[in-house]
Amino acid sequence: MRTSFFLLFFLAAVAVFAQESHSHRLGRVIQFPDIPGYKTVKCDFHIHTVFSDGSVWPDIRVQEALMDGLDAISLTEHLEYQPHRADIPHPDRNRSYQIALEEAKDHNLLVVRGSEITRDMPPGHNNAIFINDANKLLISDSINVFKEAKRQNAFTFWNHPNWTAQRTDGIATLTPMHKYLIKEKLLDGIEVVNDQTYSDEALQIALDNNLTIMGTSDIHGLIDWDFVGSQAQHRPITLVFAKEKTEAGIKDALMNRRTLAFYKNLLIGRNDFLIPLIQESLVIKRASYIGKSNVLEVVIENKSNAEFTLRNRSTYTLHTSHDIITIRPGTENTLQIKTKDRLQSAKLTFEILNAVNAPAAHPQVSWQVHVN
Repeated sequence: MRTSFFLLFFLAAVAVFAQESHSHRLGRVIQFPDIPGYKTVKCDFHIHTVFSDGSVWPDIRVQEALMDGLDAISLTEHLEYQPHRADIPHPDRNRSYQIALEEAKDHNLLVVRGSEITRDMPPGHNNAIFINDANKLLISDSINVFKEAKRQNAFTFWNHPNWTAQRTDGIATLTPMHKYLIKEKLLDGIEVVNDQTYSDEALQIALDNNLTIMGTSDIHGLIDWDFVGSQAQHRPITLVFAKEKTEAGIKDALMNRRTLAFYKNLLIGRNDFLIPLIQESLVIKRASYIGKSNVLEVVIENKSNAEFTLRNRSTYTLHTSHDIITIRPGTENTLQIKTKDRLQSAKLTFEILNAVNAPAAHPQVSWQVHVN
């Protein structure tokens, strides 16, 4: 990687700051386990650089993604909006992708070619990723540009449908044009999370219309300033459940709606992937009764970067805790459970408060605990 000494020093300092600002041992790198049958792939598919309205060169976006432990990114520059044109003229809209691809070639990071189609509402802003040539998307007609994206076998998704610049009430709402795009299979997904915002209404639109749930940073400045060093502590991402960690594998997962959004410690998505990820993240390490008592001690390890907040929904009550439990990232937590009788196994059920599977709804997840 051709990086100046100053930049290396800056990134190292930021890494130390981020590590210290987190109180758990996993630090900055976003980490989630695989689930049965799929690899958990960490992706950010809405990113900007100076080649549209961002503030950094494309290689910085690659370096930030490596620091966050991401598996795939897409630099989705605005096609129509080019505020730095006078300083950085570039007739080729693929240029930022080419620079990022060169920077990432010696690292385990996939760079997916993409662009942002920038329009008034409707249809608003939309991303097309896995495209072949961004220049061919410079089409004035708002329907034909989606058709061209699909000719290039793109995956398309609606960006920030709750953006107050285009929806003054902040409520994501389907327009007749969006209904047409969905009906004609020209629109595949929707951002439920964008930057610092989350939309219950966008989540409901995704569930009602069989759209892929997306979470993105839409980063324009520095990841460290906007997310890692802020209260959020991590960038919003899309967790993609792919059969293989390749561009083809990721695209197949996106097209088949195998995703969750991860945003401010919140996991958002369908139960088909939400529940397996939670079960793989929270692992029962051991369980045994305390002395001759009927109090079962259960040790749970959190193998993810999410801080889980659980509400006890089991038939048993807890001995040293109230019904709400916090399990911090990368740590073990010991629960004492009053089972009344000494059992060989016990079913523990919790409502996961830092996860949503529908607006204002939390999944319930169960573990069968075998007593040592």
